Amino acid sequence: MPTQCRVLILLLAVIAICGCVAAEQSVSDETVAPSSSIETIVFSDLNWSSAQIQNRIAQYIVEKGYGYPTDVVFGATLPLLQGLRRGDVHVNLEIWLPNIVEAWYEALENGEVVEIGTSLGRDWQSAFVIPAYLQEQYPELDSVEDLKEERFKALFATPETGGKARLVSCVIGWACEEVNAIQVEGYGLEDHVHIMTPGDGAALNADLYGAYEKGEPWLGYQWGTNDPALLLDLVQLEEPAYSEECWSTTKACAYEDSTIVIAVHPDLLEAAPDVVEMLRAWGFRIDIYREVAAWQNENSDASTNDAALWWLNGNADIWRGWVTEEAADAIEAALAANEIPDGWPIE
Repeated sequence: MPTQCRVLILLLAVIAICGCVAAEQSVSDETVAPSSSIETIVFSDLNWSSAQIQNRIAQYIVEKGYGYPTDVVFGATLPLLQGLRRGDVHVNLEIWLPNIVEAWYEALENGEVVEIGTSLGRDWQSAFVIPAYLQEQYPELDSVEDLKEERFKALFATPETGGKARLVSCVIGWACEEVNAIQVEGYGLEDHVHIMTPGDGAALNADLYGAYEKGEPWLGYQWGTNDPALLLDLVQLEEPAYSEECWSTTKACAYEDSTIVIAVHPDLLEAAPDVVEMLRAWGFRIDIYREVAAWQNENSDASTNDAALWWLNGNADIWRGWVTEEAADAIEAALAANEIPDGWPIE
């Protein structure tokens, strides 16, 4: 064989061997690469106060204690659940069950979400709440059935309701908006109640606060951890007791007390296991939030961010139980230096 041919064959063999090594290296790199691409942990910034307070506290802990960047996506219940399922957001601290039970269990079965604990605790909610002072004036007004009486319809009627009782329902986009409409139909109240849906939680609260300050009649939706329910004297009108049969059909019965679940996207389990462990230990309960709501009421110019800082600075004995010792020391150092998380929204 000519020398040139032997050289050519040797060169081709070397090229082939190098190519195989490169291919093996590429496959190996692809195999060991992390399955998660989370660079910033995104929280579901649900459009009510308790969820946003919890987010700010958790963001502070995650950024200053564990060193992960954070961000928030603002929105309503169902869109943010879909965002969690897709991985557009990674943490939701307030999944209210049974309000979105069908979508929730579908997401669980599909492996799109992971339940890792609870927040706040069990909580009540009702579409038929009135101020206590109103029931003192009208003690016979104590049941949803009473709303069919002309005198009580007239009590809540406004020029826009056509003689029907005005009922301030859930915020547009919340799961309870649909539930409350079904309840009104189930109780046979369509001809007696006019549903008004506020644009956001602040509008819902302002509507109630405005009526309460003037001592006016008010009928509408509230839940136990909403600020007015914590700060005002309110009464739920009587309804038939909750049952699974009722709730799966007409919903002509009271809400079941809610379980408030913490959920994460599955990718977070690998991307930030220390954050997941912190959230498993999360202990922010209704009694804790009541103190925050009272402080916000007394400091009306304070933002949600201010309230989170106030709570973190005064309650290290609580949140230290959720985090590692190293993280706790880092958080306390950040608080002492008046540091603010980069991921907090500007208020």
